[in-house]
Amino acid sequence: MTVKRVGIVGSGIMGSGIAEVAAKAGIEVVLRSRAQGTADAMVAGLEKSLGKQVDRGKLDDAERDAVLGRVRAVADLSELGECDLVIESIVEDLSAKKHLFTELDRICPEHTILATNTSTLPVVEMAMNTGRPEKVCGVHFFNPAPMMALVEVVRAITSSDETIAAATSFAVACGKNAVQVKDQAGFIVNALLFPYLNNAAKLFDAGVATRDDIDAAMKGGCNFPMGPLELLDLVGLDTSLAILEALYAEFKDPNYAAASVLRRMVSAERLGRKTGVGFYEYKR
Repeated sequence: MTVKRVGIVGSGIMGSGIAEVAAKAGIEVVLRSRAQGTADAMVAGLEKSLGKQVDRGKLDDAERDAVLGRVRAVADLSELGECDLVIESIVEDLSAKKHLFTELDRICPEHTILATNTSTLPVVEMAMNTGRPEKVCGVHFFNPAPMMALVEVVRAITSSDETIAAATSFAVACGKNAVQVKDQAGFIVNALLFPYLNNAAKLFDAGVATRDDIDAAMKGGCNFPMGPLELLDLVGLDTSLAILEALYAEFKDPNYAAASVLRRMVSAERLGRKTGVGFYEYKR
């Protein structure tokens, strides 16, 4: 199946990023948020992002207008009823995602693939809240979606070969490097990445080194583009905590036991870039 129209559910940075990527690939996008004002604001943000690309010479005016013309913002979930693929990118909460998948299953036609952008939650549990578990998979983009080259296509135990092939073809059409992975907490990237990030937070909390020195060490010593504490702020400390909790629940590995400083910062709503303060402070 060729994906000609994709629905995206979620008003956060990932939803708008995936919308930009798909629209640039020539795919029609229905961008859904619970309120029309929020949905319209996402399109306005996309227009601003594309305008910056025009200013930098990466797009011309005609290309910008063509991309924007492929994106429609809606508030009514039923507007997704003509999509070939729907990707949810809502809060990283399993009960909320399961409820959404039940609603999408009711609204969307039989051929529609339902996908989750979850970074670590079990895809099969969402699949089993539908009447089409063979047509449910994970399509995990990374933040920021327009810049990051990778997409993890996640095969639940119920996913059909046809579903995985169509999801992989969609990711490739979006210009991404698609890797296939089975439905296991953390998939590939986060299963490897989050012990590192978590241990960096523990080093900071123990006073082994300062924030700046921890980040400088990993950038200078390992040639990483960002330090671990910078990266935690970018991902969001609430999202990072949720990922670690899901990993620990599945594997019981002490490396996945979340650093106490992460829990304290989440409680204080110091979530990183999204709130303007985390390990670092940001202008808003």
